[in-house]
Amino acid sequence: MFNKMKLWKTSKDKEHSEDRIGQILNQPIPRHIAIIMDGNGRWAKKRALPRIAGHHEGMKTVRKITKAANRLGVQILTLYAFSTENWKRPKSEVDYLMKLPEEFLGNFLPELVKENVKVSVMGDTSRLPGYTRKAVDRAINDTRHNNGLILNFALNYGSRAEIIHAIKQISADVKDGRLKESDIDDECFSNYLMTKQLNDPDLLIRTSGELRLSNFMLWQLAYTELFFIDVLWPDFSEKHLLDAIESFQSRSRRYGGLISEELQ
Repeated sequence: MFNKMKLWKTSKDKEHSEDRIGQILNQPIPRHIAIIMDGNGRWAKKRALPRIAGHHEGMKTVRKITKAANRLGVQILTLYAFSTENWKRPKSEVDYLMKLPEEFLGNFLPELVKENVKVSVMGDTSRLPGYTRKAVDRAINDTRHNNGLILNFALNYGSRAEIIHAIKQISADVKDGRLKESDIDDECFSNYLMTKQLNDPDLLIRTSGELRLSNFMLWQLAYTELFFIDVLWPDFSEKHLLDAIESFQSRSRRYGGLISEELQ
């Protein structure tokens, strides 16, 4: 009897989830979702496990959320995988984090290819270990012909370093006559950033309850809708992703103007 009740509840939950997804799909879906995946270490600590156990569990969540975002029709999913500041962590933890792309992409790559997901990376990859770069390069190469969801990993990425690098490039181009100072505007500057081929994020999600951007896409997030949730990344589920998207859909995006009011 209890098994029948459990099956009935599971069926009802699935039916409710499908109805909810249907309602969400009737409204604009954020084209680009960026996520600061925070809380792996705290998840492990709560369970008296080593921090690396949290990172391993978080990797499973990456797979789950990538599949969910792809089903919902999200065009770009950018994940903050490793920041320029993360090198300050204990060497054992950094070493494990550097091995995660190899493990994740090694296991998940065939599925990404099959589901038409295209892998990309932004950040200074020159400092990454050879085995990490090899795994990333293989994923980029094997998915280069896909034209579905872009799964963009921010790996050894820091927004201030990105902006400073862009300023230096612009300065060099102006000095060499390849660019006029009068041509420098928002669009021009954006074309010198690592995201030049991507739309700016429509929605930023940060897990674990922290309320900061942590040097992540500071230029690109100027008009992004922010969603902070007090859930650790390994516990973040498709339901939480739907919560974030529903919150996004309920907001009025005016970009400093009165567009929404004019449409009423």
